[in-house]
Amino acid sequence: MAKHYEALQRAEAERRRKTTGSESALPSAPAFEGAAITPPSRAEKPGVFSRWFGPDRGIAGDAPADANKRRISLLQPDSYVAEQYRTLRGRLDSLASQRPLKTIAVTSANAGEGKSTCAVNLATVTAMSVGRSVLLIDCDLRKPKVHWTLGLQPRAGLAEVLLNQATVEEAITKLDGVNLDVLPVRMIPSNPSELLASPEMRRVIEEVARRYDRVVLDTPACLGLPDAKSISELCDGLVMVVRAGVTPKEDVQAALDILDRRRVVGLVLNGSEATREQYGYY
Repeated sequence: MAKHYEALQRAEAERRRKTTGSESALPSAPAFEGAAITPPSRAEKPGVFSRWFGPDRGIAGDAPADANKRRISLLQPDSYVAEQYRTLRGRLDSLASQRPLKTIAVTSANAGEGKSTCAVNLATVTAMSVGRSVLLIDCDLRKPKVHWTLGLQPRAGLAEVLLNQATVEEAITKLDGVNLDVLPVRMIPSNPSELLASPEMRRVIEEVARRYDRVVLDTPACLGLPDAKSISELCDGLVMVVRAGVTPKEDVQAALDILDRRRVVGLVLNGSEATREQYGYY
């Protein structure tokens, strides 16, 4: 699927040409290869996690301002970047009229490419739709970010549900100010890959798919871990996040070779020059 990567590069070049010296909107693109420009996210810093982390603990090396940058659609819903997530939402809705697309996993080839930021903001703008129920699931049982990004204090999370230590209802947290439910991570288990590939994980996804109009799953990076593949096989669709000027073409190809290509609905270009120029994000 090298053509997908090349399409992203062409889309980026076209955006640079059209946005030079102007505030023009993002041009339309087919399918949604390169359909959305998400705000660039800072590369992940190594953090130290205890098996249980308290509600007042964030991610080592991350400042509160970094969390605000990751939830831009919630804090600045009228911003340029939030509109790009609405574009992504609209194109997913269009695809959903042609095929089942209730559960959508968001991943990337490597860490630090913006997949968690994309998942959080996509879920946020989807929840802003009138009369729509949306659930965001943090499936990263190694370095979870959703609870920290949204300022949540989970009493239970996905690992407890998969270990039958809590019910789905007990682990779900409602986000204030928007009709969004979140199934975060609290406990860091010793066997994350086995839990995500378990029959219990399949049961959880099937259960929430019946209860919600859309479920967005934030998965770990694809390369080097089996987690994203395990989760993608349980979902209707998969969105791959590619960071402009950072993600090697070979890594995109390798990630797509690992994943079930039938479920890949598109690739999202993150950290493009158009975003930096128009929004001044970095």
